[in-house]
Amino acid sequence: MISTKARYALRVMVDLAENRESGYIPLKDIAARQEISEKYLEIIIKTLVRGKLLKGLRGKGGGYMLMRDPSDYIVGEIIELAEGPLSPVACLTPDAESCSRSAHCVTLPLWKKFGALIHDFFYDITLEDLMKGNY
Repeated sequence: MISTKARYALRVMVDLAENRESGYIPLKDIAARQEISEKYLEIIIKTLVRGKLLKGLRGKGGGYMLMRDPSDYIVGEIIELAEGPLSPVACLTPDAESCSRSAHCVTLPLWKKFGALIHDFFYDITLEDLMKGNY
């Protein structure tokens, strides 16, 4: 299941993309438009800034803005930054320990195929696609 944090991160990114002509957007404006508490939004935005998806400016006239064009952001990268790996099962996460059963696990191919579907779906949609409803 995709967490609230990841869903809100996508909403924030779309909001900033839709309002990018305004320059730096204050956190309170994003929070008001998206109906997300400023306190929770601060946590999400910190993650997005640390992941180099957004840049921030403090002080008067400050706020947040995208670092790239909306067509250069992939939905999967935003979700994984906020959420972590999109692996459907723990044994397929990038940092998973080797499983002694993997060589003869009858369900592993199922989980791998499902994981590929999830990955391919989210990594085939850009922020611009979301804005335009093209997905």
